[in-house]
Amino acid sequence: MAYQGSMKVKGSSTAAGGAISASNFGRAHFVRVQAQAAANTITVKNAAGTTIGTLILITAGDSIIIEKEETDTIATSGNAVGSAVSSPR
Repeated sequence: MAYQGSMKVKGSSTAAGGAISASNFGRAHFVRVQAQAAANTITVKNAAGTTIGTLILITAGDSIIIEKEETDTIATSGNAVGSAVSSPR
């Protein structure tokens, strides 16, 4: 489902057409990730590389805003785009 709320964009989007590889998105606290491929696993890790959690975006076009610590990283198993954003309103 497409995101319907409002947010302030706080950084450039990652490049379309590829997976996100262990990015902290400029030390952002909130990151919006949108899947470009079905069954896309999102993994959040802490600075030590320990997995904090995973989730799956089922359909291409699904998106989520993830709250994380500045040093946490986000990676995806398939094509996705991500961008640092403000806290969702």
